[in-house]
Amino acid sequence: MQVIRTVVELRSWSRRAHQAGQTVGLVPTMGALHEGHLSLVRAAKASCGAVAASIFVNPTQFGPNEDFALYPRTFEADCALLEAEGVDVVFAPAPEEVYRAGAATFVEVAGLSERLDGKSRPGHFRGVATVVAKLLIAAEPDRAFFGQKDAAQVAVLRRMTADLALPVELVVCPIVREPDGLAMSSRNRYLSAEERRQALVLSRAIQAARRLAQAGEQKATAFIEVARQVFSTQPAVRIDYIALVDWATLEPVEEIVPGSLFAVAAFVGTTRLIDNFVF
Repeated sequence: MQVIRTVVELRSWSRRAHQAGQTVGLVPTMGALHEGHLSLVRAAKASCGAVAASIFVNPTQFGPNEDFALYPRTFEADCALLEAEGVDVVFAPAPEEVYRAGAATFVEVAGLSERLDGKSRPGHFRGVATVVAKLLIAAEPDRAFFGQKDAAQVAVLRRMTADLALPVELVVCPIVREPDGLAMSSRNRYLSAEERRQALVLSRAIQAARRLAQAGEQKATAFIEVARQVFSTQPAVRIDYIALVDWATLEPVEEIVPGSLFAVAAFVGTTRLIDNFVF
């Protein structure tokens, strides 16, 4: 496995792979890898002849009071995991390689970027869209792989790639969960033992809404109310949002239709976690 630090090297690798007739897959990450990330890698390996993973903690998607400085950085362990999965290239640029001195260009998806996580984290999706656009331009992949857990991010990136006519297929892979149901996240490692127990309320809220749908319920108010009832069993957990939305627009809907997204976000201690499911 090769570790690449510059855009020029990454693009050259991708073009050589294409010239050899290979399909190129890209798995963008911020490191601190877990089984959720590795499921994306395995999906990429299953459908692409050449696979790159990026490890870059992107400063522009963190707000001024968020956890950029504290975000876990486990580069050597991450590389070992990626090599074991058969990744061909790790792209691990320095910040100045991604954001050149004096850079004044950003990518913003108006509307979607202010909904769900974007409403709670102003500027977050501008940072996400910008760095993903840069990665797609650098790697020129045929397919890029993302997790459903970051469903609002997926909606923003789908719109961005469509609007910019970027020649890449976005592949969205299912949420990977711990045995007790907690959605895997790099931020889970912030949780104390008690907070880890409290965090299960997110997946319980999702499960309660899913059961309601299986029983034939369709109204958004019912799903939101049952989730609130579940959250009320853990008063130490602070709800950020509970929402039923159109996954393409992130606009609220009154009743479910195929493809509707039910999503929750909450603070467990100081750690913000998210979870969702798609009808």
